Amino acid sequence: MGLGLYWAVLLWVMVGAGSGVRIVINTWPVTNSTKAAWGTLLNNGSAVDAVVSGCSQCEAEQCRGTVGPNGSPDEEGETTLDAMIMDGSTMDVGAVGCLRRVKTAIAVARAVMDHTDHTLMVGDLATNFALEMGFSETNLTGNRSLSKWKAWLASHCQPNFRQDVTPDPRQSCGPYTPKTQTMEDPEEQDSPGNDIQSASAHNIGEDNHDTIGMIVIDQSGRISAGTSTNGLTYKIPGRVGDSPIMGAGSYAMNGAGGAAATGNGDVMMRFLPSFNAVSQMQAGVDPTTALQKAMAPIIKFYPSFHGAMIAVNMDGKYGAVCHGYTNWTFCVADDSSPEVQLHFIDCKSSMTGVNSANADTYQAKLLLIIFISSFVF
Repeated sequence: MGLGLYWAVLLWVMVGAGSGVRIVINTWPVTNSTKAAWGTLLNNGSAVDAVVSGCSQCEAEQCRGTVGPNGSPDEEGETTLDAMIMDGSTMDVGAVGCLRRVKTAIAVARAVMDHTDHTLMVGDLATNFALEMGFSETNLTGNRSLSKWKAWLASHCQPNFRQDVTPDPRQSCGPYTPKTQTMEDPEEQDSPGNDIQSASAHNIGEDNHDTIGMIVIDQSGRISAGTSTNGLTYKIPGRVGDSPIMGAGSYAMNGAGGAAATGNGDVMMRFLPSFNAVSQMQAGVDPTTALQKAMAPIIKFYPSFHGAMIAVNMDGKYGAVCHGYTNWTFCVADDSSPEVQLHFIDCKSSMTGVNSANADTYQAKLLLIIFISSFVF
């Protein structure tokens, strides 16, 4: 066996096995989004095309009231949007944060990636860019979001995300000013460490914030990941969560895999869990174990937070973990099961069970290398 053939086989072993594995995986039971992305792949669309079509479907349907317009009002009653798209074959990224008055956030994020050298654009100036690119301006507030906001005002603005301010944010609406020790007894002030319980204190659960996170591998073996959300309900105006932050909301890298997160973004983004998980897979760790390793430090510092993650490697093996919920659901479509599959996981066991999703594949590759080497050397 010649050296040329040896190196060709070795190259296929190390990088080629991911080619041709088509898969769509996304957070939450939003099956129409999975179908839209899978349909794009069936029509020979790229992984990036599929992520955009899948997330766009969720925006159009206003999934769970937490994606797209007419959901998650901030303190002033306005809905703003965050989104991100990442091409794992080029490492290009486009993202928007606190996007106002444009309802197709994931498409605007792609425009940032395709038509600028930038990565992230925010606020009114991101809106101006979207209008330059031909997107339409519209009011993102609707009857549902307006009703939620009015009910929140009537409930003395509970819950909210203020701390160490006056008047007492647990009892009153603003405007607020910072506490000082001359205004309040310092012993009565909240300790900075108290935010370790913030998820439960503010009732941050699956009903007041979700993100659709999606990962796609196309027929050419290219991987892409993306997110879209309207953020945390009753957030302080200007807040941007983890969804448009690459490595936090999602991440993708050809040769390694992709990951996406949903949950308490203010906490999760501090740990870049999606980047962590992809880095673990790049080192040969299976998807579920990679997610467990990425989630563990978040739980250590914020044991009461709510969140979930998905990941897939280049062989199409996938995993999921969750924390803070009782159970959690994600969707998958691939060549082995083109009809959308709903997967239900128990959150407590998801962080303790070990899934050797790609261990057998990795060992087979290693044995093949050894086998070929024995003939060459």
